[in-house]
Amino acid sequence: MKTGRTIVTVTPNPSLDRTVEVGRLIPGAVIRATAMREDPGGKGVNVARALTANGVRACAVLPLGGRDGRLLADLLDDLVADLVGDVGLRYRAVPVDTATRSNVTVSEADGTVTKLNVPGAPLTPHAIAELIDAAVAELPGAAWLVGCGSLPAGTPDDLYAALAERAHAAGVPVAVDTSGAPLIHALAAGVELIKPNLAELAELVDAPLATLDEVVAAAHEVRRRGAHAVVVSLGANGAVLVGEGEPWLAVPPPVIARSDVGAGDTLLAGFLAAGASSPDALRTAVAWGAAAVSLPGTEVPGPEQIDASRVVLRRAAGAQVLVQQPTA
Repeated sequence: MKTGRTIVTVTPNPSLDRTVEVGRLIPGAVIRATAMREDPGGKGVNVARALTANGVRACAVLPLGGRDGRLLADLLDDLVADLVGDVGLRYRAVPVDTATRSNVTVSEADGTVTKLNVPGAPLTPHAIAELIDAAVAELPGAAWLVGCGSLPAGTPDDLYAALAERAHAAGVPVAVDTSGAPLIHALAAGVELIKPNLAELAELVDAPLATLDEVVAAAHEVRRRGAHAVVVSLGANGAVLVGEGEPWLAVPPPVIARSDVGAGDTLLAGFLAAGASSPDALRTAVAWGAAAVSLPGTEVPGPEQIDASRVVLRRAAGAQVLVQQPTA
């Protein structure tokens, strides 16, 4: 799957992701780890990594600072070096005086994942302006602008809305994966796509969502508030697409889970790579997400690990109870 047009991702709050694998996590005990890995992290970075691993051009825009910021840049440089040729990852770093955060994930042998996410250091108004300018500089000829993740403390809640305004002026559609006030502002900006998980959608409509019908109704409400299309990630239950036509549900096959960190980001990457509109794009997205869950840390799958033929696609309707509250 290759494309000549670049998908630009913006990650205001990137992280250096450290994943420790253990047999079992016992609070208060001294535990011997079985493996440890470091990955460049942050939702938009994960989206860009997943895209380029599958032959789709991507550019990650992000602020970097401090020791962990330098290590994150080194890891991105390694990815750039590994993907030379027809398609490769590009990134545009905005230097900042504050340190890039580092998050820790503990992954147990049974698939249980414990995440310790550190808040990001505040960005100055100058750094925010530079981040926006860096993203805008990548817009000519771009296929999508994708705003992803939480915002560092003190960042205006309308950052993604401001990016959407600039992208729309350049004729570039916008996808947003965030929550809370930044997502509300993005909706008001009329973004083409949002990708909440179940909990984020419930927060957005201020109502519990226990069944598939309730999820579809909530997504329709969100569309009336400004989003052109909504993809809701549902963990092991798959994902729902609510757009212009009928709503669709794609359900992944059972997988042996190693880490769900970044699985929702990989799902979004798959949806964008497959055209970001049709039920088949949803099937592809869920296949990408399921493959990511089977990998350690925030490792992203390549084409040889993705099998869309095993994803079940059907119309999203009924009182099916959603038993899992996802975080991806």
